[in-house]
Amino acid sequence: MLAKTLKHLDALVGFDTRNPPREIGTGGIFDYLRAQLDGFDIEVVDHGAGAVSMLAVRGTPTRVFNVHLDTVPSSEAWSADPHVLRVEGDRAIGLGACDIKGAAAGLLTAASVTEGDAAFLFSTDEEANDPRCIAAFLARDHGFREAIIAEPTGCEAVLAHRGISSVLMKFKGMAGHASGANAMQASALHQAMRWGGRALDHVEAQAHQRFGGLTGLRFNIGRVEGGIKANMIAPSAELRFGFRPLPSMSIDGLHDTFRGFADPDALAHYEETFRGPSLPGGDVADAERKRLEARDLADELGLPIGNVVDFWTEASLFSQAGLTAFVYGPGDIAQAHTADEWVELRQLQRYTESIIRILDTGRPT
Repeated sequence: MLAKTLKHLDALVGFDTRNPPREIGTGGIFDYLRAQLDGFDIEVVDHGAGAVSMLAVRGTPTRVFNVHLDTVPSSEAWSADPHVLRVEGDRAIGLGACDIKGAAAGLLTAASVTEGDAAFLFSTDEEANDPRCIAAFLARDHGFREAIIAEPTGCEAVLAHRGISSVLMKFKGMAGHASGANAMQASALHQAMRWGGRALDHVEAQAHQRFGGLTGLRFNIGRVEGGIKANMIAPSAELRFGFRPLPSMSIDGLHDTFRGFADPDALAHYEETFRGPSLPGGDVADAERKRLEARDLADELGLPIGNVVDFWTEASLFSQAGLTAFVYGPGDIAQAHTADEWVELRQLQRYTESIIRILDTGRPT
């Protein structure tokens, strides 16, 4: 089975699905997928801006496997062509091999050697923080109750991870000479820095919060811009920050808190630019109920359960929509987004065999 999976992975890596630049259409890699999924009903939808989804269904399944086909951009640090798969020792090296075309290759192999009900949802916008494909799928009358989302988890079922939110803030000040007595309060940059201090103090105070094996609130001020020169009061400033809450934390509540740290007279703009819910979401009781349902599904399918993770996945979108969902795929997240990205051959073999077993019986042998 490994030889088949590597053949598919070689083909998939050969298609340029870098995101950005989001130049992905309905042909290319999707033509290849269509040709491999004989006996499946196939629907391909172009959602614009390089976001293309393909739903392939055989029989009447109630569980869908999702995998994204887009990759991050390559870099000059690659030691060879990133779109040519190399097998060296125990590794398959290529752009997207780990994140997460290896899983797509395994699904194609499993589809070719089984006859049971199956549903695969391929998408191309996960790396864009613009989940058009999944949002459109979940908005339709899809009929699925369970979802298994492929990301590099070492072939262990991940039941919980943090949410994510990104924010753009703008502060306003009053231009003037820096020698003025009002410089401390009038500077937009000073207001931004005061906000940052309050925000950092609050985050440190959340270190005791826990959910499963996750602790605390992840937070990062990624960019601060503003001002003109050292002897001029900054009339404006712009700040970008992000946070990653525990599943038990309210993203809306955190926004209220962070917004409240700013002087209302100095705050010109506060905008959430991206949100991804936690897995599972809801209040503490609801999140725990969903986690136990996902655990029961993984147990039923004979999949080992791994630790909770800090990175975000689109499994949270499926869970938020009411499906029992977890993350499961080959590879190690430490290899994702790196130069000479690789996935272990043993992981590809293990993933492919587990999907074959699930499609054949739906239960452990």
